[in-house]
Amino acid sequence: MHDFHYLNGELICEKVKVNDIASQSKTPLYLYSRKTVSDHYRKLNTAFSSIPHLICYSLKANSNIYLLKLLAEMEAGADVTSGGELFKALLSGIAPGKIVYAGVGKTQDEITYALNKGILMFNVESIQELHLINEIAGRMKKKAAVAIRVNPDVEVETHAYIRTGKSEDKFGLTIDIADNIFKKRDSFHNVELKGVHLHIGSQITSVTPFTESIRKVVGFIEALNFELKWLNIGGGLGIIYRDEKPSTAEEFAQAVIPLVKERGLKIILEPGRFIVGNAGILVTKVLYVKESGSRTFIVVDAGMNDLIRPSLYGAYHEIKPVQMRESEEIAADIVGPICETGDFFARDRKILKVKSGDFLAIFSAGAYGFSMASTYNSRPRCSEFLVEGDKFRLIREREQYEDLIRGEIY
Repeated sequence: MHDFHYLNGELICEKVKVNDIASQSKTPLYLYSRKTVSDHYRKLNTAFSSIPHLICYSLKANSNIYLLKLLAEMEAGADVTSGGELFKALLSGIAPGKIVYAGVGKTQDEITYALNKGILMFNVESIQELHLINEIAGRMKKKAAVAIRVNPDVEVETHAYIRTGKSEDKFGLTIDIADNIFKKRDSFHNVELKGVHLHIGSQITSVTPFTESIRKVVGFIEALNFELKWLNIGGGLGIIYRDEKPSTAEEFAQAVIPLVKERGLKIILEPGRFIVGNAGILVTKVLYVKESGSRTFIVVDAGMNDLIRPSLYGAYHEIKPVQMRESEEIAADIVGPICETGDFFARDRKILKVKSGDFLAIFSAGAYGFSMASTYNSRPRCSEFLVEGDKFRLIREREQYEDLIRGEIY
């Protein structure tokens, strides 16, 4: 569910006409609904209220500071995968004791930074990383809390690029290797083994892979005969882009809670897309409607540098006019201005007829939209806005040409 809807052919976000924002601002732009972000966080938090838990929002989905501050006010934690994400999480007011640090390639500087800031724990992805954390913590005369990330080797129905829980994927450790780490835990003098972590992928619409992986990991924990405090079950809850039927927060919780409730473990969840995915749209202006042989191209001012998911994953995003003036449908490729054939948002898509100057809304763009944006073709990154009831505010300024050369020496 989200707070974008049509009223008399006009796209409304909460109580604001999207056309009013687009008309007053330069497109393309990202637009988010505060209510949707808040509602989705609360749904998940409420669904797990019967057991001790911590929701660590996954910054990789969308790390806009204003959105992070909103989640910090709701007492969310953070799942970070880089020093930069840790910096933004702390700057937004998220408590360091609610931050978990994942990722297969943590550097010495990043580990040192995180230890200095007193994060909750590292999600460790390799033996080499554990040795490095142990060494750095020793030099700093600190104890580093860690969870061992287990790869449960579970099949999921999602794009191969965002699958993370199969044995051939780069993430986590096999159960055998993880077991060996726990057996040799006394050799890591500066590390405290606090938990086990798993994350099997993103945009997963069925609860079955989650329950299968959790059962495996819970069985592993019980066989350890070692007292742990945390079980981090990761994120990956899917959303509706087209006709998916993802599990609701309540259905997910009902499936998971019985597996963990009697184990005496505190649960960490790492949602990202579930909270912000359908809370945002990308608004773009039609530049040209071009006929070329048997095809029609709607050329817009947003490109793959603004939203790369269709080009990278073949991902589907619903696209509709901001103002529905026409009743006639056409089939068209909706493409951007980038010098790549792969610069498209939809191919052979049925869409209401539009003309130059009209605005289009690309839906479900709140997650992995701006956070994956680039300045390819030397295109400044676009602005971001937030709607709050009947008001809207700028929460990121559009980059200028001068920003493109910031840091360059010439």
